[in-house]
Amino acid sequence: MTAEGAKAAAEVLCNGWQAEMAATSRVLAAVKDDNRDYRPDPKSRTAWKLATHLATADVWFIDSIVGGAFAFDPEAAKKAEAQFTDAKSVADFYTRILPGKLDDLRKLSGEALAETISFFGMMQMPRVQFIAMANNHSMHHRGQLAAYLRAMGSKVPDIYGPSADAEPAA
Repeated sequence: MTAEGAKAAAEVLCNGWQAEMAATSRVLAAVKDDNRDYRPDPKSRTAWKLATHLATADVWFIDSIVGGAFAFDPEAAKKAEAQFTDAKSVADFYTRILPGKLDDLRKLSGEALAETISFFGMMQMPRVQFIAMANNHSMHHRGQLAAYLRAMGSKVPDIYGPSADAEPAA
């Protein structure tokens, strides 16, 4: 991948992720205190765990891409997730922090974005491709959480158009 191509791809990917932020924030905010321990199966994460993971993992992914290396610190992840008291604090964190993190990605040079880095020795790709992977990870967990909402008694917010919970059914 050329530096010019990597820079152009990063801009498109960052713009796409930024466009997803409002929907992600609405889904995060829909987790209420009285239902945050909901999980559809004992193997599943709770809604709360999923929401806090989604918000903090997006930041971790971007910081890793910007830093040029992936390293996971379980204690740092627990500490990051423990800062939240309710769904509003998770959604507020997400909408406050993520735009600056996306700007950090946009500031990377084309050469840096084209640089191949390793994801824990499992795969190696140019940094720019990890932006797409991180966004996919985010949408994957947002989809999981959105699928929990109605079953746990919350309203499903608009994501890609009106939700049956947010708008009167036609």
